[in-house]
Amino acid sequence: MGAWCWSEPGVVTETFQIAVEKLGLFYPPDPASLKFSTLGGNVAECAGGPRAVKYGVTKDFVMGLEVVLPTGQVIRTGGETVKGVVGYDLTKLICGSEGTLGVITKIIFKLLPYPDAKKTMLTVFDSIDGAARAVSTIIKNKIIPTTLEFMDHGTLTCVERRFNLGMPETARAVLLIEVDGDRIVVPRSKVPDVIRRIERIQERYDIPIVNFGHAGDGNIHVNIMIDKSVPGELEKAHEAIKEVFQAALDLGGTMSGEHGVGLAKQPFIPMELSADQVMAMKAIKGALDPNNILNPGKIF
Repeated sequence: MGAWCWSEPGVVTETFQIAVEKLGLFYPPDPASLKFSTLGGNVAECAGGPRAVKYGVTKDFVMGLEVVLPTGQVIRTGGETVKGVVGYDLTKLICGSEGTLGVITKIIFKLLPYPDAKKTMLTVFDSIDGAARAVSTIIKNKIIPTTLEFMDHGTLTCVERRFNLGMPETARAVLLIEVDGDRIVVPRSKVPDVIRRIERIQERYDIPIVNFGHAGDGNIHVNIMIDKSVPGELEKAHEAIKEVFQAALDLGGTMSGEHGVGLAKQPFIPMELSADQVMAMKAIKGALDPNNILNPGKIF
């Protein structure tokens, strides 16, 4: 059986994980920033991580919150029970709201039993399609890995130059697979399609783009590499980013699978959300923060 605990928001994620593991318990969300990010920040951004393919993201482990609203009231959402469906789910509303709806002061987390065993392997493929077929086969056979991470050829080239790992020259993609147990986000099957679209964008704008991320849930990190001191590079990068987002949307995906909208993706919101959707979200923001004092300018 699992357990639950209260935590304050300023606790560093890795510190929290180590503390609960000493008790034989497990808090799976593992954002790349876990060595310095705080639990409150993770909740505000609904942070994910490599283990999301099996365990889910931060919101899947938040049972309840204590929140100070912009108008001064202190409310509690959710609770210590697994089920609770009275009224709106305010806990899920606050998770991922990027600090625009309230200040989180306490968090109730669900914890799991710590897995007894863990195995990791690195698999090298001579094509993107081969890696994609492997991902589909793994999931189709009802094997849910803890992590299923992907790197494309551009990323491998950078890694090889830096660490000289001896990767074969024929390598075009890599999967890092981890299983455990005691027992940009696009549909997984569309990963090769979106990578090919990105390669064409890279050629059109003559900008290096490297791709890696969570193949298990279709969440690919697209990194556009530019030298801002070169005239025109920044402008080309902005156009390339817009086309990358459109590619993800065309394939049934989303512009952001984790870590929210913030400021960088704000101009592109109308590409994914309708005017009516945005109006509904603004109405929620206006009701909870009528004076617009929490993170003004973020998201909208």
